Amino acid sequence: MPLSLSAYIYPMASELKLGDALKQFLEKSNLKNGIRAVQIEGVWEEVMGKTIARYTDKIQIINQTLFIYTAVGPLKQELLYQKPKIIERINEALGEKVIKEVVIQ
Repeated sequence: MPLSLSAYIYPMASELKLGDALKQFLEKSNLKNGIRAVQIEGVWEEVMGKTIARYTDKIQIINQTLFIYTAVGPLKQELLYQKPKIIERINEALGEKVIKEVVIQ
C-alpha cells in the first residue's frame, strides 16, 4: 500500500500531537516570554495573595528572570525578602522551572 504524498512531505506530522507541536513552536519562538507572563499573571493572585496582586503594577519575563513592578515602597521590601519563595511558588504553579531570578522594581 503506497504512502500518501503528505507522508513524504511531512514525515513527522502524523507523529506529533497538537499540544506537543505547539510546545515545540513556543520553545523556538519569541512568543514564549509573553505567554509565560500571561500564565504568571493568571496565577499571581492565587500564589501571592490578593493584597500583593492588587499593588503589583506589572509582571514581565526576560530570559527566565521575573521582573515585578510596584510603586509601593514597603511592598518592594517585602518582595525582596520573598524572592526565593516567589521563584518556588511560580515554578510550582506552572509545573516547570520557568523562573530562575526575580527583580523587584
